[in-house]
Amino acid sequence: FLNYVARFYKWEYYLWILKIKIAPLLSFKIFLSAFVMSVTPGKMGEVLKSYMLREETGTPVSKSAPIIIAERITDFISIIIICILGAYVFDYGRTIIIIMGIFFIAVTLILSFQKLSVAIINSLEKIKFISKHVHRIHIAYDSIYRLVKIKPLIIAVAMSFVAWGFECLGFYYVLQIFSTTSNIETSLLIASFIYCFSTLVGAIAMLPGGLGVTEATLTGMLIILNIPKDVSAASTIIIRIATLWFAVLVGIIAVYFYNKHSKHKLDELDKQA
Repeated sequence: FLNYVARFYKWEYYLWILKIKIAPLLSFKIFLSAFVMSVTPGKMGEVLKSYMLREETGTPVSKSAPIIIAERITDFISIIIICILGAYVFDYGRTIIIIMGIFFIAVTLILSFQKLSVAIINSLEKIKFISKHVHRIHIAYDSIYRLVKIKPLIIAVAMSFVAWGFECLGFYYVLQIFSTTSNIETSLLIASFIYCFSTLVGAIAMLPGGLGVTEATLTGMLIILNIPKDVSAASTIIIRIATLWFAVLVGIIAVYFYNKHSKHKLDELDKQA
């Protein structure tokens, strides 16, 4: 939950950059409500927040949706930073981490070069389907450009680093509990590397919530460290319940309170718009 609180401050920071004004409590409900979409590839289902913002503030989805993209970019960069630290200490998974790091840095650089990005968008206008939405695409790019400037990028990555650090700490705590009954040795760095590397692999797989792949990677890496199979499997189940499925539960509760206190109901969103 501390991860979610830290990420909420990043969400608020992005809203401030884009000059989207909304009451903090309502913003918090919207932020948490989107967690019902946690089990989607890359959590991109969280674009639900943009539709809810539109209902509450009239902000176009094309203006606020880039926040979700910026959130994912900064989340992945912070995870890669944690992974790199572990990869060089344990000499494991270095290649895939470096490749993913280069990919996200390249994406960020392209988005931050306004002339290049606008030129790409203009070249895509020739495609009939895209030409119909080119105005929205330009609005969306204007938002993402403001979010990935060097200062907001550094601040957001720092926030993401703290947020994911809380989940790494949670995984370390689970392993520490088992260390009292099993003869295993762990450290916060080991736990952080395993957790973030597994999350990264699950994200690359583009499966909803990284289901199956993340769990297999978590368990497999623990076994490689000579942690008993039963402890490895149990630790994986516990941390996934306490993160992924807990997020879905938090989202369901938030949706309930949003529907109860808001004039707008989630199931009444204008799907066509």
